[in-house]
Amino acid sequence: MKLEFPGAVPEIPVRDIKEAAAYYENNLGFTVDWGGEELGLAGISKGNCRMFLANSDFRKGCGNIGPVLIWLNLKSKDEVNDLYRLWSSSKAKLISEPESKPWGLHEFMAKDLDGNLFRVFYDFGTRNSGDDA
Repeated sequence: MKLEFPGAVPEIPVRDIKEAAAYYENNLGFTVDWGGEELGLAGISKGNCRMFLANSDFRKGCGNIGPVLIWLNLKSKDEVNDLYRLWSSSKAKLISEPESKPWGLHEFMAKDLDGNLFRVFYDFGTRNSGDDA
């Protein structure tokens, strides 16, 4: 039996669910699907990407703290560049511009209000997609 896993759903540590959810929705383009401060957890999504925003009360049981680094693997260099332009126009907190790195990733870095990091990348070094533009 070949066991396949679905996409992972990271739990992102935030101080304030309402404030974080507004940033993810208004600046990063996610949809807030459910939850809130009273639960201490909110589900957000964009396409097939799903994540949870979790406050300190919700995270107490596991003891996980932030900040964390989330890798978003896009399908092309153009998608990376397009997302950078979109997030830039929405006043997202961008740390670096898209750049093709010697280790085979075309990437940029961004962060949220709580210092959690996003590495948005396309892996041109190990893929045979023909998209090296």
